[in-house]
Amino acid sequence: MSNLSSIEKLKLERLFEMDGGYVLEFSNRTFQEFILENIRVDIYDDKYAYASGSKANRLRAFWTEESNYLVSKLISSLLEYWKAQNLLNSHNTNQVEQELYDECKKITERLKQDSAVENIEALQSYSDKRSFSLLAKSIREGIQRNEPEKELDRLHTYVVKYVRLLCDKHGISYDKKVPLHSLFGGYVKHLKQRNLIEAEMTERILKSSISIMESFNKVRNNQSLAHDNSILNYHESLLIFNHVANLIKFIETIENVEEESEQDDNENDWDDIPF
Repeated sequence: MSNLSSIEKLKLERLFEMDGGYVLEFSNRTFQEFILENIRVDIYDDKYAYASGSKANRLRAFWTEESNYLVSKLISSLLEYWKAQNLLNSHNTNQVEQELYDECKKITERLKQDSAVENIEALQSYSDKRSFSLLAKSIREGIQRNEPEKELDRLHTYVVKYVRLLCDKHGISYDKKVPLHSLFGGYVKHLKQRNLIEAEMTERILKSSISIMESFNKVRNNQSLAHDNSILNYHESLLIFNHVANLIKFIETIENVEEESEQDDNENDWDDIPF
């Protein structure tokens, strides 16, 4: 559910000409096609059948039902359509219209900053391999659509690839058949040996994540789209996503600290060179 304020809705409705049940110059067909094309949502689903079921009322229902991020994505697309419509109609935008447009842009930016997964930006491609990049992009788009339950199998694949990269980076040997939790256990052991963990509580949290990764294997095999399963519910899927994203965000912080430390050591090596 988005948290658009009454004032924000008023501005959007004015710009999108929603008086009388309309939205800009869309017909029922073109309105449906536009939204399907841009965010892969059928606006004529019963979910959005609010009041009279007009285009404007369906858009209002969409604002109420969907996440901030998905709402921002549709509003952004509608703003681009508004600009293109003015250009094609040779309409010179006046100052009032431009100010209203700018206000609506600010609304989209505010909404975009909110995601169901706190550190979703941590799920990036940490490799130059195209498959890893596409996998990360697909997962982030799934979260943008607010469908974490449909992305659990991809998230598991992503984490396996990510932890293998960490092991390769630090010379931690492993077999391709080693399960995710064992891979992660080897990496946590590396952090401990390198004295990169200061607090006992941090070590315990990371060690508890080893057993969590073991459970993730079971979720992937039995409650995701990896096989013909009944998939896990939305809220538990979201919990898993948040845990994994927060964990990767923390690991990247440690990795950056270690890299900086190694760079400092290399610079200090110059002091040992005789002249």
